[in-house]
Amino acid sequence: MKTMMLAAAVAAGFGGAAFAETSPNDVKLQLQWVTQAQFAGYYVALDEGFYEEEGLNVTILPGGPDIAPPQVLAGGGADVMLNWMPSALAAREKGLPVVNIAQPFKTSGLMLTCWKDTGITSVEDFKGKTIGVWFFGNEYPFLSWMSQAGISTDGGEDGVTVLKQGFNVDPLLQRQADCISTMTYNEYGQVLDAGISADDLVTFKYEEQGVATLEDGIYALEANLEDPVFVDKMVRFVRASMKGWKWAEANPEAAAAIVLDNDETGAQTEAHQVRMMGEIAKLTAGSNGALDEADYQRTVDTLLAGGSDPVISAAPEGAWTHAITDAALN
Repeated sequence: MKTMMLAAAVAAGFGGAAFAETSPNDVKLQLQWVTQAQFAGYYVALDEGFYEEEGLNVTILPGGPDIAPPQVLAGGGADVMLNWMPSALAAREKGLPVVNIAQPFKTSGLMLTCWKDTGITSVEDFKGKTIGVWFFGNEYPFLSWMSQAGISTDGGEDGVTVLKQGFNVDPLLQRQADCISTMTYNEYGQVLDAGISADDLVTFKYEEQGVATLEDGIYALEANLEDPVFVDKMVRFVRASMKGWKWAEANPEAAAAIVLDNDETGAQTEAHQVRMMGEIAKLTAGSNGALDEADYQRTVDTLLAGGSDPVISAAPEGAWTHAITDAALN
């Protein structure tokens, strides 16, 4: 799941934001990656008529390696975006006032996948090893984790050598790295699909290490949230979207089929999407869409502890609101 899409790199160039001009019933949603089960709740809400029931005309815009959701939002190309919170908070600190209006994902799917034969059984065993890490903002949970564990990321016997990982699992398969970054619902499955047995692997979930940050939140521009017409539209959008997510959780195979129907590239396979949806359902379970303040604070604390170059330099103010979900849920 190639998320946090470049926001830390591009946020500095945002300047003033150009707000989307749409009707009271039109919504453009910018995804943070290509069409896949990671976004099943929105495609379900579209195909099952949940958005239509709310009087909304929703357009879902797929993402990709060259699409940064904060940049799209800043340019007025979307009304709302999906983003990992580290990316969103970085963008906010650098001048783009994005606000989390809902948080469908309760749990993080980020983890490290390692070869068992390297002898790695604990975080302490990372010393002297090479670890693949996604950058463009994705590195901050890892750097924070290593900082808290007292492990240098400058290499050597007492530190880890960080390999800038592309959006594939080749560094592990080709033994270029002892561990790589994976998502529970995507890249880990790709490793297994390559013929590697789970018995040959060791995994470390960020959630279990206490350094997980929030993923796949729904964000809008702060200025738009001052418009009662826009707020009403977002209330209806969030309510329908969460209905879609709960439907997808209860019907993972049917939800995967809906995703496939909406994949114009034809690049996805049924088996992969069904497996992905099953794992995604574990991450959205327990969320009614409202941001948990404790989860938010954990994310902020993790980012502030991210070594010598943290993704944010101070605790944000006004970066989230319950106003939309309070109205949507009631």
